[in-house]
Amino acid sequence: MTVFYQLAVTTALALAVVTGAITYFRRIRTPRPPVGLFNGRDIFLMMGFVLALPYVYLALPGATLPVVLALVFAGGLSVGYTPVIANGRLRWTLIVLLIASVLVFHLAFGETAAPYWVANSCVVGLVVVSATNLNVQGGMRLGNVAWFLLALAVYDAFFAWVVPLTEELADAVQGYPYAPAAGLRIGEDLGAVVGMGDLLAYALFTTAAYKAYGKAGLTTGLALVTLFGAVAPVAALHLITAVTGHAPALIPAQVFFGPAAFIGYVLLRRRGPERRMVELPPLERATAVVPA
Repeated sequence: MTVFYQLAVTTALALAVVTGAITYFRRIRTPRPPVGLFNGRDIFLMMGFVLALPYVYLALPGATLPVVLALVFAGGLSVGYTPVIANGRLRWTLIVLLIASVLVFHLAFGETAAPYWVANSCVVGLVVVSATNLNVQGGMRLGNVAWFLLALAVYDAFFAWVVPLTEELADAVQGYPYAPAAGLRIGEDLGAVVGMGDLLAYALFTTAAYKAYGKAGLTTGLALVTLFGAVAPVAALHLITAVTGHAPALIPAQVFFGPAAFIGYVLLRRRGPERRMVELPPLERATAVVPA
């Protein structure tokens, strides 16, 4: 029962966030920042940010961490959805209500209750959709994403199995609202959680693949997210438990998805050069919505 529940929830969450990112990409154009093209140095800087962020979180006092996360979520929602809701007062009202609902449900029902996880998952999912489109529409190419995910797979494996930084971060947010993850828990027995970083990886790859190679890229992205982002980590967890008799503390999803995404990129690259934003079909090349 547990394995099927985890497979269903993990797959649904991954595909829901990816679908949201693709829908945003098809209908909304964010103003392009004047940063030029992404290159190897940008990927190096991104990895440096990823490496430093957990240490920043762990250095914060316990009660400060959820406040910082709430502010980060609110900022991400504001930046990403300005093209969607141009009225700043209305946009911030909705953001405050959404952020506040997470805290209210946490206080009212606790961190293992379904209402809290539904609200938190909505916030995390919307932030991931926002961040994905700001990056992909801002110039990030599929090649950049593929190399980044390959490096992220090594990073996740090292800090999960060699230096338990990921587990320490999970323990640090335990008991507080605004977990950097999406999921659904039903009582004490059934639960499935997907990290915010994993969701961002799935959305980045699929959206960048769609931009670069259209339908073929979208199909490849969805297949890889389903098989290697959702099914493989859950199956590996239960297979190792069945063979060894002990459940592993952590199975990093990027260990499966990162290499698979890189191979997917190599195969898609055979189709030719990646499309750029200006080369998209007219139906998708919508005019950017300018805030009032």
